[in-house]
Amino acid sequence: MSISVLHVIWLLVGVLAGIVVNALADYLPSSSAPLWPQWRMWRWGKRQRPLLVLVGTAVLFFFLPFWLAEPANLVFNSLYITILILIIVTDLEHKLIFNVVIYPATILALIGSFFVTPDENSLGLAALGAVVGLLIFGGLYFLANLIYGHDRVPLGLGDVKLAMLLGAMLGFHRIFFCLFWGIILGGVITLLLLLSRRVNRGTALPYGQYLALSGIAFLIRGADYAQNFLS
Repeated sequence: MSISVLHVIWLLVGVLAGIVVNALADYLPSSSAPLWPQWRMWRWGKRQRPLLVLVGTAVLFFFLPFWLAEPANLVFNSLYITILILIIVTDLEHKLIFNVVIYPATILALIGSFFVTPDENSLGLAALGAVVGLLIFGGLYFLANLIYGHDRVPLGLGDVKLAMLLGAMLGFHRIFFCLFWGIILGGVITLLLLLSRRVNRGTALPYGQYLALSGIAFLIRGADYAQNFLS
């Protein structure tokens, strides 16, 4: 494993991605306000997020060329990861997953399927993955409404749309694994929060963050995982 100029370039790309994520995370919840003046990178306390996102995104992007050797896979998966990081931030801070992010990102994923390598994705896999993700979480949302009632449903329509987006990004061959591990991750962390008494059964917890984290993992190494599992 050797560091090349590409890793340094992608580190800088990660810095730019972090800046964009922070700006949009401040802008989207109150889109009537000016975009850039809302961002305060060095404001601490509850506002530590901007620096954490900036550093975390830069470090992650630095390592992406080690895992994604094909240029097209690197470019498009980096775009997808940036979008998922934005979704994680807005879901954590506001319990919101914005349509203005989901729908254009889904179209981008379908377009990107033409350019990435065949083992990564294709238009057929992306379209089928989007439909499957939508149906799986749409079914879970409908079932949760029947069990808990509309006011207490633990899933939101934003989670359903996120599952659709992940299906388009990952393709049919990876979406089942991504949703499965996202659900497991969410269950484990929620259980730990309950045991530590940081939350109670009535606390509304954002769920999209776990799906998005699983999506990032499967964008990085998911193609190999799915291939090895299926073979």
